[in-house]
Amino acid sequence: MPQGLKLFTGTAHRELAKEVASCLNIQLGDATVSTFSDREILVRLNENVRGSDVFVLQPTCMPVNDNIMELLLIIDALKRASSGRITAVIPYYGYARQDRKVQPRVPISAKMVADLITAVGTNRVLTVDLHAGQIQGFFNIPVDNLYATPVLLDHMKNKYDADNLVIVSPDAGGVERARAFAKRLGCSIAIIDKRREKANECEIMNVIGDVVGRDAILLDDMVDTAGTMVQASQALKENGARKVSAACTHAVLSGAAVERINNSAIEEMIVTNTIPLDSKKETCRKLTVLSIAPILGEAVRRIHEESSISSLFI
Repeated sequence: MPQGLKLFTGTAHRELAKEVASCLNIQLGDATVSTFSDREILVRLNENVRGSDVFVLQPTCMPVNDNIMELLLIIDALKRASSGRITAVIPYYGYARQDRKVQPRVPISAKMVADLITAVGTNRVLTVDLHAGQIQGFFNIPVDNLYATPVLLDHMKNKYDADNLVIVSPDAGGVERARAFAKRLGCSIAIIDKRREKANECEIMNVIGDVVGRDAILLDDMVDTAGTMVQASQALKENGARKVSAACTHAVLSGAAVERINNSAIEEMIVTNTIPLDSKKETCRKLTVLSIAPILGEAVRRIHEESSISSLFI
């Protein structure tokens, strides 16, 4: 058992926290996280943390605001209990899509959340597949942005034939990600070009690249409402793809996403467990959930031991 290493969690994703603790051969820290009748959050640490190297695992997924507040209160409690170092382990960083001003008079929410996490006393942040890499620069403390690439790649290598595979980016912004996967798998890439020819007309999806007779995997960092993924899968089928699957790190799956995926041309939806998916696994028969715990556990161990984690950034 590593001396001085402690791992705490809120209510957002205890299952993942337990997996990470198991990878580290430690027990989860003893803390009570509950609410008053008016929904105010109460946090109480039930063990000594003085001088400890503490990690707080909490994805800021739905309900986003409650989970962010839980994270902040746990960190504040740890700081006031004289923890040695506090690292926020945030597998899914909420508000990441609001990383710049796209129109007048709107906030840069990703920056504001970064300020809150820093101001409360966090010494370091560990996260997975940030929606926008520049969010690392919103913090004035060290940020380690891990990638779920090894977990997704292992599954693809074991299940799909690279000679008949094509990795597809659902938009122009994801081409770099698709190219990186294709290079490691030894296969080709394709791109979905989405546009409206005229105002008030349905979007037209053109496929750039050869997908005829091939197994296509749509690749993105997150899937929220699944609208784009489902439309893209239909376009691939219409352009001759033999089989269409999809893969992403963060399965937000809000609104009617599960129903859309179930009724779509997608045969397998490959995701990681950065966000809890208990109920969705039961209702979405196409979900394949891969665990990110071994990568997070190894990163936590290396940070605690002050060793390099650069080999994990692939």
